[in-house]
Amino acid sequence: MTVPHLIPAVEASSAPAAFAALRASGLRLSTARRLLLRALYESERPLSAEELAGDGDVASAYRNLEVLEGLGLVTHVHLGHGPGRYQPAGRPREFIVCEGCGDVSPLAPAAVDAVRTAVLDALGFRARFTHFPLAGLCGACAEGN
Repeated sequence: MTVPHLIPAVEASSAPAAFAALRASGLRLSTARRLLLRALYESERPLSAEELAGDGDVASAYRNLEVLEGLGLVTHVHLGHGPGRYQPAGRPREFIVCEGCGDVSPLAPAAVDAVRTAVLDALGFRARFTHFPLAGLCGACAEGN
């Protein structure tokens, strides 16, 4: 099982801000890193390393994503079966995924505050849904079962 990096997210609101944060950390802004960051910031959804690599080297994409994640610029999530997906770390989104149809929907963190409170009250555990989604059945799939 993979675990999230517990590194504070770098608040970079755009790809150029992420470029500056990368340089400020003392690392080089290579073409590969520039392309990865630009694609992540332009996307409305988390992307897999395969999607980010396109026709390029997937292993290189994974290595660069690991560096970017270690800096707090990128975070990964697991949205059901398949590869992990990546997004800018400054976008605090949580997800729900339907186990029936596979639909994935982002949530504002406040949308599951009541769930987090219930888990904390019952178990003393601070639940987060940023790394693994909250799974269940969407309305359409629940009606069919």
